[in-house]
Amino acid sequence: MALPPAITDFEQLRGEAPVARLLGWRSDAVAGAKLDRGELSIEVRAPALREAGLLLRDDADLRFNFLSDLTCVDWHPREPRFEVVYHLLSIPRRARVRLKVRLAEGDAGVESVTSVWPSANFFEREVFDLFGVRFLGHPDLRRIMMPEDWQGHPLRKDYPVEGYR
Repeated sequence: MALPPAITDFEQLRGEAPVARLLGWRSDAVAGAKLDRGELSIEVRAPALREAGLLLRDDADLRFNFLSDLTCVDWHPREPRFEVVYHLLSIPRRARVRLKVRLAEGDAGVESVTSVWPSANFFEREVFDLFGVRFLGHPDLRRIMMPEDWQGHPLRKDYPVEGYR
């Protein structure tokens, strides 16, 4: 069975409930959206991330009450270099949405969402440890996988294969 083609035209996705709600709140907070294989991804501008998360969590019609995963992609040498990806789940609605935030290498930092979804705590520490992305306001931002004296962030594409010597 062939999959329907991905919808990347933002105008066609304005009617999707999470996109419509975010646009109704702050149209400048949404940078784009994509629907592929039944999965909706919304790109949010970094300064609006935490408030967008609060809206998606607290809206009575959306109720994305669980952050199931948080990861990062290093697009080096492309700018913006980093893409932080938040996988949200609405348990009562059995719905999923993906939020994405793009960050330039020079200021690879975004506000922490641990106050919105406590499950973000260890995920943000992992992304900080492996990619070097800083989560502003995180309650305990320190390495979680590598030793405290480890140099660099090993999942960055420019990290030396044999490590720093």
